[in-house]
Amino acid sequence: MERRRQVLSEINVTPFVDVMLVLLIIFMVTAPLLQQGIDINLPQAKGRDLSPKERVVITIKKDGKIYVDKTAVTLKSLKVKFSKKLNKEVFLKADKDVRYGIVVAVMGELREIGIERLGMVAETEARIR
Repeated sequence: MERRRQVLSEINVTPFVDVMLVLLIIFMVTAPLLQQGIDINLPQAKGRDLSPKERVVITIKKDGKIYVDKTAVTLKSLKVKFSKKLNKEVFLKADKDVRYGIVVAVMGELREIGIERLGMVAETEARIR
């Protein structure tokens, strides 16, 4: 008498679970790295969030360092950075503890370059609480 083998129709999920756990760990490690930015303490104001249009963001840190879209620049090199960006929206984010003279100097340099419209960025009250 011959025995016929029965077909095993169950799926082994152990390799699937192993792969999913590895992917979960990879995503947990890499997710915080994707949200890097320049750490500043913005002043508070009422208003709404900015629209996600294409724009140039100038950031002034508490120590007076100036960044154009996360790239460190000096006050004198702003003209070189903005030679091709005159048609974009420009927003200025300055730490609330930065000296007022530095903010005015950056604004004056932008006006000299030819940028007439400059948006000032502040923290909305909804994000403060």
